[in-house]
Amino acid sequence: MKQHVTVIGGGVIGLATAYALVREGMSVDLVEARDSLASATSFANGGQLSYRYVAPLADAGVPWQALGWMLQGDSPLRLRLRMDPAQWRWLMGFMLACRSSVNRRNGAQLLALALQSQATLARWREDDGITDFAWRRNGKLVAFRSARAFAHGRERLLEPQGQRVLDANELRSLEPALAEVPFVGGVLTPDEEVADCHRFCERLAAHLQASGQCRFLLGKPVTQLHTHQDQIVALQLGGERVDVQRLVLCAGHRSAGLRLPGLKLPVYPLKGYSLSAPIGAEHRAPEVSITDYERKVVYARLDRQLRVAAMVDIVGFDESVDARRLESMRRLARDTLPAAADYGQAVEWAGMRPATPTGVPIIGATAYRNLWLNVGHGALGFTLACGSAQRLARMMV
Repeated sequence: MKQHVTVIGGGVIGLATAYALVREGMSVDLVEARDSLASATSFANGGQLSYRYVAPLADAGVPWQALGWMLQGDSPLRLRLRMDPAQWRWLMGFMLACRSSVNRRNGAQLLALALQSQATLARWREDDGITDFAWRRNGKLVAFRSARAFAHGRERLLEPQGQRVLDANELRSLEPALAEVPFVGGVLTPDEEVADCHRFCERLAAHLQASGQCRFLLGKPVTQLHTHQDQIVALQLGGERVDVQRLVLCAGHRSAGLRLPGLKLPVYPLKGYSLSAPIGAEHRAPEVSITDYERKVVYARLDRQLRVAAMVDIVGFDESVDARRLESMRRLARDTLPAAADYGQAVEWAGMRPATPTGVPIIGATAYRNLWLNVGHGALGFTLACGSAQRLARMMV
């Protein structure tokens, strides 16, 4: 008898999980609270698939650095303390993870998962024909404005045999769009990729629909999980009760809100922002993906648009778009790459990235016999989605 799995969450993690499960021969119900798939955190993220740049945010010195950032007007990090025990628990866990030894251990876990994700996505593209989502292997350039930061970057190469250290002239020769930017050098990782997360989700949904093994339940927020002994027996979707055999929770930052006795998820939202600016014939957009190291802004060309992404706001569950943060990003982009795109016509976005204090996602079984988790990917959701889904599906076979 074919196993049946219910997946809660219709973003890139939930869709990738559903796809991996169907590939393993299971049938799936995918439950999404919104009326459309991938319309929240997965809609307009940074677009960089940075498989080798997955070091957790929590590291030695980061709390002091964060204090310095918050004194700046255009700080990449903003913290608004709230009377929220979940926020305080998360911050305490984050502080405890800010040690070099912990960062290295967690970074190694993330790197292994990221490389698995890259290989899995390649199989899905080549074997299953999942294409047309602005995917390119265009390389990633981490560019530095100060000699001190550049020296630090040279010392911490991830793959010395495969990466290239570029001086200022080599950097501008590689990427003419940076001709007027005062970068002193950079590190190029040629095998990194870009893609449009929302379009990827649309392609996954189309393949799932065509498989005949996946049913979508959209506009169905889960209001309660019904349990019996050590199992989840049903979901309450408003006035509708849906029985479940096996259940996977992929509901992003809302996962922790589905309360179950004995299950506390250390997942909290980190709000991020992006601009999607159209590229016209008159513009000079970069071909390579760029990370402005000091300003903590990333740039990725996705076909005829430039995706600019930045900011981490730890402000609770407020999903509203902060116009001041977006205007700050727009100024930084115009200052760095003024001729790259039409920033005045950019589509604005803010998304709640579900993060654990350590930066390592939670993937696997729980104390409930039929409940599995795939949550807490933070800003690396798209990068880690395929590998996380494949890893979980293999656990569930």
